[in-house]
Amino acid sequence: MHLVIYALVEASTEDEALAAGKSVFRQLVGAEPQSGAVFDYFVAFDEEDTRVAGSARWGELPTAAPVDSDDGEDLLERGWEATKEEFERNLDRVKEAIEELSDEEIMRDEDLARHAFHKVGAYDGPTIFLYTEHGTGIRHRGQLDRLLEESEELWIVPADVHF
Repeated sequence: MHLVIYALVEASTEDEALAAGKSVFRQLVGAEPQSGAVFDYFVAFDEEDTRVAGSARWGELPTAAPVDSDDGEDLLERGWEATKEEFERNLDRVKEAIEELSDEEIMRDEDLARHAFHKVGAYDGPTIFLYTEHGTGIRHRGQLDRLLEESEELWIVPADVHF
């Protein structure tokens, strides 16, 4: 499956931001030394030679945008809303499992209950859509707000990832 994730990186130019973003995405696909693969591969939105990923799949998105620009605010909102919606969806599944299933049924992963527990607790992967320049998933609003407040020149870089 495919989804769009976003790297939030410090940079002074679009090219710098794109390079830093690609470094984050390489880390998340296990291409950097001492990094584990979270996703199978990525396609950045500057790649024009693909007909099945990036802009071909998701439409035109900026290759990188300052977070405080209109494009940047739009990308940030998309990433945060996707993270929040996925968390809430999985949390509802967890609550339902706790109410309706026995401990043994949960242990057996009936109705994929344990899978939902795992997704709620995930630090990265397909339930997390925003990442820092260190490849750390942004899991809650306080973490995102702190990054936005502390950063001088923050850019957001989207990528199409497969998992």
